[in-house]
This record gives sequence, C-alpha cells and structure tokens, in this order.
Amino acid sequence: MADTSRLRVACAALLVVAATAACDTPAQFAPSLPPAAGFRVDDGVLKLWTGTPCLGVTGLRLIFDVGSGQSTEQRWTAPQPGVPVERMDLLRTSGEPFPYTGEALQVQKPLPADYDWTRAGWLNFSVDGPKANGARVDVGQVLRESAQHPSGSYLFGQRGWMDASDVQRENKKSFLTVCTPDPK
Repeated sequence: MADTSRLRVACAALLVVAATAACDTPAQFAPSLPPAAGFRVDDGVLKLWTGTPCLGVTGLRLIFDVGSGQSTEQRWTAPQPGVPVERMDLLRTSGEPFPYTGEALQVQKPLPADYDWTRAGWLNFSVDGPKANGARVDVGQVLRESAQHPSGSYLFGQRGWMDASDVQRENKKSFLTVCTPDPK
C-alpha cells in the first residue's frame, strides 16, 4: 500500500509540473512580438490606424468585452479580392450609425441598437483576408487619453501612444502592426 501512495504522490507532482510548464509556454502560432493596432477618438468618432497598410482585407471585426456576458461585436465585409485598409472611422461615441460612404468595406453586422460601446472595458480587433494578427486595446484609456495626444498619435495597446515615426521605428523591433509579417 505504501508503494501505491508514493506512486500517486509522484504522479500528482508530475501532473502539477507538466501543467505549470504548459501555462508558461507561448501559444504554438503566437507571433514573436506583441501585435497592436492604433485607436483614438476624435470629435466623437472611434478611429483605427493599422500602423501599416493591410492589403486584400475582406473583413474587419470589433469584439467588445470578449468572453463576458456583455460581449458583442461589429463586423465589416468587402468582396474579393478585398480592399486596402490603413485608417478608418469605426464608430461614433453617440451610438449613431455611420453614414454610407461608398466604400467597399461595409457593416455586415452592426452593434445592437441599445449597446453603448463606450462602457466596454476592452476592444479586440481582427482582420480577415491577409495574414494578420489580432489586437486588443483598453476602451476607457482610448476615451480618456485621446484628447491629451496630437491627432496623429494613436493608442497601440500596451505599446502606448505612437505617431508615424514611432510606429516606423518600433514595428518589428518591439511590436508588430496587425498586418506586418512576423520576422521570425
């Protein structure tokens, strides 16, 4: 009986070590640098800057508070072969829909009429079409800090507020724009 107890303890310890080690390893297909996209609010409009052009975009997706009971999304689509996207007005803080602009990228799934995205904690952003990485940003930080930064600066998640020269200097060094191929 003593040998069985020791075997059980050894197996349990091995299981804990294996589980702990698995949690410390990066996801198999994770990029070598953290991906980011830029966001800011100007004149009541949430604006996107991908940092570098995304070519052949057939869809964009914003998911607010992913994984929570309040999670909701807005999706845009474009016909094949897709469209280039680098800067785009996404949403109004007032909740009013954007007028049709004649662009090929159109809202396919709008946010629910009663949803106030300005009360969300997080925004997850993804691009369909080209090989791209997703990005995440703190909605409250974008709303609070946009007016404190020049109009050419956008919040790139954990990287902070960056302008064109910052993005050019740091892309592929400390982060990747969402459509920049992983250098490794």
